Amino acid sequence: MVTTTFGAGYSPIAPGTAGAIVACGLYVLFMGKIIGGYQMSQLHFLTLTFLVTGAGIVSTNYMEKDWGKDPSKVVVDELVGMWITLLFVPFSWKYILVGLILFRFFDIAKPLFIRRLEKLPGGIGVMMDDVLAGIYANTLLQTFIHFGL
Repeated sequence: MVTTTFGAGYSPIAPGTAGAIVACGLYVLFMGKIIGGYQMSQLHFLTLTFLVTGAGIVSTNYMEKDWGKDPSKVVVDELVGMWITLLFVPFSWKYILVGLILFRFFDIAKPLFIRRLEKLPGGIGVMMDDVLAGIYANTLLQTFIHFGL
């Protein structure tokens, strides 16, 4: 369940995008006052992101033994990368959509050292390239917000 992000990794079309979309849905649940009017704090969301990153590294190391190196059904890295994209961003459907587009661009194109991180061993390599893609996407999204997107 962790490595496939609740089964999103089994999507026959674009499993990485499916994982990122599930990440957006979970973000809406946590940050959008959907569950009983509760909104998770940014600090709690950051903590959750760190915890899921660690769980993703461990679970991916375990699953690579059966599934091979960085299999497409492992999308916990997209979950984490998307959450990093949305960290400290005001809750808005527009920002979620723009963040999704930016994250998927950086995740697929892998510019600016992202591809190098992918070469790290095991679950660390699987997770860290998406962590950096999320950092780049978040930085660009924060810039857009600052200048009035």
